[in-house]
Amino acid sequence: MRSLLQDCRYALRHLRRSPGFTLAAVLTLAVGIGATTAVFSIVEGVLLRPLPFPGQSRLVALADIVEGVDYGGDAPGVTAPGTRVYMRDTSAFSSLGSYQPTTYELSGLGDPMQIGAARLSAGVFPVLAVPPLIGRVFTQQEDDLTVPVTVLSYQMWRSRFHGDANVVGKKVLLDRKPYEIIGVMPRDFEFPLVPGQLNRSELWVPMSLTPDELQGQGGWAFYMVGRLKPGVTPAQAQQDAAGAAREIMRNFPPALSRRRIHPLVEPLGESTVAQARPLIRTLFFSVTVVLFIACANLAGLLLLRVTRRSREVSVRLALGASGAAVMRQSLVEVLLLSMGGGLAGLGLAWVALRAGVSFLPETLPRVSSIGIDWQVVAFASGLVVATALLCGLIPALAAAHTNVNEALKEGGRTGSPGSGYARVRSVLVIAELAVALVLLTCSGLLLRSFEKVRSVNLGLRIDHMLTAHYNLPRQQYGTQAAIDSFNLSLLSKLQALPGVRAVGVTSLLPVAGQDVRATFTPEGYVPPQGSGLNLAWATQVMGDYFRAAGIPLLRGRAFSPDDDAHAPLVAIVNHTLAQHYWPGQDPIGKRLHRGPTEATTIPWVTVVGEIGDVKELAADVPATNQVYFPFSQAKADAGSFATPDMLVGNGGSVVLRSSQLPEQMIGALRNVAGYIDPQLPLTQVESMEAIVEEGQAPRRFNTALISSFAAAAVLLALLGIYSVIAYSAVQRTQEMAIRLALGSQRSGVMRLILASSARLGLLGCAIGGITALFATRFLPSLLFEVDPLDPGVIMLAAISIFLLGLAASVIPAYRAARVEPVDALRSQ
Repeated sequence: MRSLLQDCRYALRHLRRSPGFTLAAVLTLAVGIGATTAVFSIVEGVLLRPLPFPGQSRLVALADIVEGVDYGGDAPGVTAPGTRVYMRDTSAFSSLGSYQPTTYELSGLGDPMQIGAARLSAGVFPVLAVPPLIGRVFTQQEDDLTVPVTVLSYQMWRSRFHGDANVVGKKVLLDRKPYEIIGVMPRDFEFPLVPGQLNRSELWVPMSLTPDELQGQGGWAFYMVGRLKPGVTPAQAQQDAAGAAREIMRNFPPALSRRRIHPLVEPLGESTVAQARPLIRTLFFSVTVVLFIACANLAGLLLLRVTRRSREVSVRLALGASGAAVMRQSLVEVLLLSMGGGLAGLGLAWVALRAGVSFLPETLPRVSSIGIDWQVVAFASGLVVATALLCGLIPALAAAHTNVNEALKEGGRTGSPGSGYARVRSVLVIAELAVALVLLTCSGLLLRSFEKVRSVNLGLRIDHMLTAHYNLPRQQYGTQAAIDSFNLSLLSKLQALPGVRAVGVTSLLPVAGQDVRATFTPEGYVPPQGSGLNLAWATQVMGDYFRAAGIPLLRGRAFSPDDDAHAPLVAIVNHTLAQHYWPGQDPIGKRLHRGPTEATTIPWVTVVGEIGDVKELAADVPATNQVYFPFSQAKADAGSFATPDMLVGNGGSVVLRSSQLPEQMIGALRNVAGYIDPQLPLTQVESMEAIVEEGQAPRRFNTALISSFAAAAVLLALLGIYSVIAYSAVQRTQEMAIRLALGSQRSGVMRLILASSARLGLLGCAIGGITALFATRFLPSLLFEVDPLDPGVIMLAAISIFLLGLAASVIPAYRAARVEPVDALRSQ
């Protein structure tokens, strides 16, 4: 212990004598360790941290896989009747429940607002096994009898009720209907675990399935979560659920008689984070590359330090010090540097997370779990030790194996390079350049991909376009007449505003990630053998929607006020649908109906218009079949799927096009809606340009972060090659002086130094280019219309690294060429 303390004092004394080196080393490690720790906190919070529920290993998600349906990465659901059959006819679960994310208008507590919520069957809380902080959760009887009760989230309780301990028994208005508060959940409780930071449920209400939902066999709009019995595996539970799935299919109505479903049971944690894995793995790989370059850079500096201190080490060895003692002292010095870098890096990681969590993409789930905890600190501590070994092992071995005789000789006037480790330093620089090239190539591919996304034709004009969402509460708008009166008044008053060119309403806003598809049957189409269901993005619109959205009409006509509930049923299709089902034909006058072929009780609808393809979900998602129906005919064209009390048009997104900027029309839009219904909150009031930007935010985040890592990697690599070339030039000062004295030109000396840099650069680029060919194969899920083996990007990255490496060597080469031979030889 005494010798270790002596080594620490000795190392601190030496580090204080070299403040520039110490600061550079600590900052280099702080950047590498801080970035790695910050990214690991995301990995730990999203992927590694257990779900906030007891016994998470037994928690599973249950869903239906419908044959012939491509879910496009989205989670499949279960029908409302299917949820009851699964809960009744399965035996592999100790508890099983269903849920459905939803929204409510919250009023009676200040200004009305739209909040995220979830409908839960009574079995969900027993599945999750988290007791309430205050009060209780709802019972099966309350669920069955549609009792209006609610359980608040901790955040809602604190923000809206100021942490009132007597909140149980109070009332809150949801869609203008009073609900009694019966409980408050703990701070860390979050369910459903949906991606993003804006979709959290602020309260929970009983599922209380309506008669319409129980008859709607075709709507896979519900989700299920269960807790397995001890000893039961997900595969066994899936086999158990297969019998219930067969019972569900036997009860399908004739229109769905050919639909086939298979149950899917998978761990809840896996289903929650599956979509986030590719991004997080890429980020962690990128930041690990930066850390590696930082370590290699520091190792090179430490080798230079060992070389400069070779005489001192030789004297110690000559006086009897052991090689192990010298090696230990060198490692202690590096460990102290690494500890300083680790502490500074942990602080940087904390600041980065505090400032940057809000910028994380909405595709990440469990964002609230991201932070600095003991596991992250333990990881950072391990990183400190690992970097100390990685950076210090080679220099420590070099110090311990110093050749005493040679080192003492090299202190003379021989002009010797003074180091036997130049080759090791060169190898480190080559490795730095190679991995920097790999990361720069990845960054280039992402940048090119992002530019392609931004240049995509969305199928609509997004300039001068304002959107806003509204939901009419059933408590006040319980009849179709009341709904129609509100919509008519809203459209007419908005159209009368100065500068408004067109206004409409749509049930699904394009480029906003709303993936709602329905089956349909085109008349006369014979599907190929083994093809799936005919699916389309089915949308209801009203007003002058197509002109307001700037969607071009290719053939036929748009909807008119005459297309009411009593007129012939009409529809408008997009170009993709028309070409797929009626290739080379005019789609005007063709017919289709909702539902599958077997749905013979659903009326035919005549196509009256064809529009261009519109990006439904995002700019980087291909457009698919699209069918548009007028809101006024939605109940009629549903045929036998419509119920007597079905209401249409009770919510949607307003689309307003004006000659003014969208931001200038927000106040007028709110005033009109407030004049018609002062309690109605408008949500998601933003321009279409902002919606498109939000859709591109995850890709922009990925590109910006990986590009930042690439820039840091390139900068560190350039510092590495600069230090090696600069030191090499200093060590060769006598050689350069002799060359100049014998008649060499200064330009020739510069070329000699630059040639050394070029050799390192060429080797680094060659190795990095080959490595990039393999590394970029893991990027396809993050790219759009870009080949991961794009030769242009790889060549550009290699040329950039090579030229930057040469540029970093210009100053050392210039200094070497400016040596005065007489002064240099005299100093030797």
